[in-house]
Amino acid sequence: MPLNMLPALKTSLKGKTSNTTEKGYERARDILQAAREIFAAEGYGGLSMRRVAAHVGVSLSNVQHYFGSKDTLIEALLLDSMNQFQEKIDNIVASMAGKSRVEQFVATIDMFLEELGNPVTRGMFFEFWALATRNTFASALMEKMQARERKAIFRLIQGMSPRIADEDYVIRAALIVAQVEGLMLFRVRNRPKRPELEGLEKAAREAVLRLATQP
Repeated sequence: MPLNMLPALKTSLKGKTSNTTEKGYERARDILQAAREIFAAEGYGGLSMRRVAAHVGVSLSNVQHYFGSKDTLIEALLLDSMNQFQEKIDNIVASMAGKSRVEQFVATIDMFLEELGNPVTRGMFFEFWALATRNTFASALMEKMQARERKAIFRLIQGMSPRIADEDYVIRAALIVAQVEGLMLFRVRNRPKRPELEGLEKAAREAVLRLATQP
């Protein structure tokens, strides 16, 4: 793994980045992935530093070397997930440089829908939402995550229509984030499929496209 790790991981290491080897970054990445899987499956109560250590096959002190507390690990997990989303957005924009902004936006929405359809990603965000309703630390993290999402979408759609003011695009970006995240409610595991909702994702794509382009 290259030494220019994602900012969330560097921030979580609390000053250890200057003497952390490439192998150390790999270990920190393994710890985050283990935490992601446990948190998505069992929530905050099921996540512990000791369980993460056992999952990775390292000592508890090794986990604590990179992430000093459970809350530090949770924060790193959320920020790392957001950085991965941003990296995917940047890659879409770069790879579609010759395409229209509308096409880039639609590709980005499709990416979000695909990622949020992943059981681990979906489970992780459900658990964050639930935790944020009763934990002030998690609530602050959730607000930070959603602020980043809104900003990323705003940058994608700003100016698509000259008849839409920037302050309106700020609101529209928030609505787009809410619609995309809300679709996860219809992807709950073991939920029966409803024939009347068969075209829900297609309708959602059309709705967010209207928000991005139509006055």
